[in-house]
Amino acid sequence: MTREITIAMDRYDRHFPFFDGTVKAPEGFSYRALQVGQSDILRDGTARHEQMIHHQAFDVAEFSMSTFLMAIDRDVHLIGVPIFPRRLFSQSCMFVRADSDIEKPADLIGRRVGLSSFQTTLSLLAKGDLKFEYGVAWEEIKWLLTSAEKVKFTPKPGVTIDYAPKGTDLGLLLENREIDAIFMPHPPHSVMKGKVKTRRLFRDTQGEEKRYFDKLGYWPIMHIVAMAPALAEEYPRLPAALMEMFAQAHEICDDYYADPNWSRLPGIRHLYEESREKFGSPWKNGFAANRANLERFIEYSHDQGLISERYQPERLVLASTLKT
Repeated sequence: MTREITIAMDRYDRHFPFFDGTVKAPEGFSYRALQVGQSDILRDGTARHEQMIHHQAFDVAEFSMSTFLMAIDRDVHLIGVPIFPRRLFSQSCMFVRADSDIEKPADLIGRRVGLSSFQTTLSLLAKGDLKFEYGVAWEEIKWLLTSAEKVKFTPKPGVTIDYAPKGTDLGLLLENREIDAIFMPHPPHSVMKGKVKTRRLFRDTQGEEKRYFDKLGYWPIMHIVAMAPALAEEYPRLPAALMEMFAQAHEICDDYYADPNWSRLPGIRHLYEESREKFGSPWKNGFAANRANLERFIEYSHDQGLISERYQPERLVLASTLKT
């Protein structure tokens, strides 16, 4: 008898092979890939993280790393498989006005910065990087949030956190000098479409990201794959099956870029080759290969008051995957 697994994820290039059926499930399993967005409404819905943490609406889901750390701390019935479908550098997601006098992280002290939510993974990473990489205490910055938190927490004493009215365009606030910077994985359309003139905080953003990567040895994780522990107990082969399926998807996706016109972007093959030369193969799944990355996120989360203790990364994933 075959067990169908529902997998909720975003529509990244490395997930196309799930949606077109070219990923093959191991014997005993089949799958139904669901395009479920987080902020955006995709083919099969939205609010993927909320649906998974509150209702376990899917067998398996791409899930916020920061929210997952908080869920494990609070003994929510979720467990991780060491598959990491989304990664970002914080440096690319820090925006200031084009004419801003902010030239370095230290210039943000005492300023007002817009975020999605305090616990969004990019927010967690950016605040942590400010403090632990650049020596700028995130506690000395004023934070303006646009979204409710998925998991409740009590902010650290003395931290300034305000909420913008629903529908607020942070780009317009930036243009009007009501805030001084935006740290977001998905900046407002007014910023991305060029209506509000911005630049990244780090003028040589790619150079700074390469320095960060060379120092730490990894591209920071944004998302993990989560499932219910009971499902893993019922189907002990499933975690390994999922890891094999996502590995297939990456191999298939990698072949897309052999065609220089696969993407609508001119020169995509050149960009692909440059990225490979700079970073090698940064899409590493498995626990051992990502332990240091996970450990740093736990440190950041504890420092920001989102989790109660700096627990060991082994707590995040299924025991059967610890040697991967």
